[in-house]
Amino acid sequence: MFEFIRSHRRWMQFILLILIVPSFFLVGIQGYDSFMSREPELATVAGQPISRAEFDQAHRNQLDQFRNRLGSQFDVAVIDTPAMRESLLNQLINQRLLANVAADNRFSVSDETLRNTIAAIPEVQDNGRFSPERYRQVLAAQGMSPTSFEAGLRRDLAIARVLEPVGQSARAPAEVVSAVESALTQTRTVQLRNFSAADFRSQVTVTPADIQAWYDANKQQLQVPEQVQVQYLVLDEAAATQGVQVKDEDLASYYEQNKNRFGQPERRRASHIFIELPSGEDARKAARAKAEDIAKQAAADPAKFAELAAKNSQDSGSATKGGDLGWIAPGAQPGPLDKAIFGLAQNQVSGVVESPFGLHIVKVTEISPGAIKPLAEVKDQITAEVRKQIAAQRFSEMASQLNKQVYDQRDSLQPAADAVGLKLRTASGVTREGLLPADKAGPGSAADSPDAALLDNPRVRQVLFSPDVLREKQNSGVIELAPDTMLAVRVAAIEPAHVPPLDKVSDVIRAKLLDERSAEAAKKAGEAALAANKADPASTEGFGPAITVTRQNPQDLSRPVLDAVMRLPSATLPAFTGVQSGVDYTLVRLEKVEAGKSDAADKERLAQQLSGAWGQAENEALIRMLRQQYEVNVTPAAADVIRGDQSQAAG
Repeated sequence: MFEFIRSHRRWMQFILLILIVPSFFLVGIQGYDSFMSREPELATVAGQPISRAEFDQAHRNQLDQFRNRLGSQFDVAVIDTPAMRESLLNQLINQRLLANVAADNRFSVSDETLRNTIAAIPEVQDNGRFSPERYRQVLAAQGMSPTSFEAGLRRDLAIARVLEPVGQSARAPAEVVSAVESALTQTRTVQLRNFSAADFRSQVTVTPADIQAWYDANKQQLQVPEQVQVQYLVLDEAAATQGVQVKDEDLASYYEQNKNRFGQPERRRASHIFIELPSGEDARKAARAKAEDIAKQAAADPAKFAELAAKNSQDSGSATKGGDLGWIAPGAQPGPLDKAIFGLAQNQVSGVVESPFGLHIVKVTEISPGAIKPLAEVKDQITAEVRKQIAAQRFSEMASQLNKQVYDQRDSLQPAADAVGLKLRTASGVTREGLLPADKAGPGSAADSPDAALLDNPRVRQVLFSPDVLREKQNSGVIELAPDTMLAVRVAAIEPAHVPPLDKVSDVIRAKLLDERSAEAAKKAGEAALAANKADPASTEGFGPAITVTRQNPQDLSRPVLDAVMRLPSATLPAFTGVQSGVDYTLVRLEKVEAGKSDAADKERLAQQLSGAWGQAENEALIRMLRQQYEVNVTPAAADVIRGDQSQAAG
């Protein structure tokens, strides 16, 4: 058959054409095209779709940013929530909406504004000034060209012009600023009386029947989630350096190779007379002849070097200082110039030296000899550095071996531990969400382990509860948490989610009931005292000394107590209220209310902050109005994406 098709290609093309063309009439060209290429639409803005592919790309970029920012603490289950996905979709809709508004209203950005915006970016500045070279380097590192970057920035600036006039012109009304300022600075003088739950603990009782009743009614609160006992290996710098010995000959060799690091190398102070090398053969000959003449004069009378430099040097920066270049370390100058400076004796003048910059006549004015510390003085430092180098090499070898061994025998980590020279460790109480407290995890609790931070890492927990590791109890692959920290884990045992028997939790329940009943007793006593104070306002029995508080200076009051103090009506003083603060109950006696004071600068800062919030609210209101005007429509497919239902969203 295939030979027939190859031999009658033109006939087959004609037959296929006959078969395909009627399908366009049956389903329509648009429907055929949609079947072949259209992405699911999540929303439309003025009829323009935002596709699933656009959302997916933005979603990947956002997760990558979080991953780079959080490193080993990145947990996709915590970050990638429905709320985050809904926020991202709204950002894409608003970007498309504002771009349409900018285009419809022909918003544009001048070349000068674009230049000024780019010049103000700190990453492309050198000593506070725009650097074209740094600009190109930064863009190249991002894989961008100046043309594409400037086009994108111009578009973004144009889009920003939609909201900027609204947000920047917003001003909080003076009445609002004054009201907020008054609330923030108002001072209130109060006395407090505390009824501590601990003082009532001895007055309450809890019977075994109470414990049994609470246990029967609240078992779900006591449920311990599914947990695993973990066997694991840790490869880190400490493991790689264990047993490393540094030989004396290695120390001596390292010292000789790095002598300049252990002291101050020789430095020289030099002056120069600089003559530019222009283009053109005749001009270059003239410049060299001039330099040769100056060099002869300087060599004849080195004492006049500064005078010759001031008169002839074309390096304006050093000419005014007699050609002084300051102190120079080896290698700081271009090759020929560096060789000349470090080849002269003190007060000796060189001949003409050519560098990539031009022609130089050099004089060495001072020499500071190098001072290298002896080996004995830096031996400890060198030992640490050599040990670190050996450990780095050893770490690499151990990591390669560990990677191999964990797969060679998948049902045990002991062979890998023996082969690599690591200690097999065990810990219990690791759940999908974190580490159980020691009292729930039992012996060998991961929460009490020195490795708690490693075992609580989201990536480690994700691997532990993956199907192969959890159900099959196979070794994991090597998990790299940092360049110098790797783990391999294995589930040794699984303890399903369960409610502990009563005898295991009776003490916990008793303590909880005692706390609750003590708090209730404290509250009842406080409420009785509150009623008595309202009946006899002049009485101050049991209250502490008066203190003055504001919202900005709460004087160590807890948030519930401070809120109660500031909300208390002040029409009739003294005024009283009571508030539950944790397990304690606090009685408040308000004695005096006074207007606060703030200087003009504080009031202006407050006005700016409120105006910023006001502008943000107006921007959001404008976006809501524009969404209606441009007929923004969110499709049912968006709900699937927000929920994270990949299969439905893709269909």
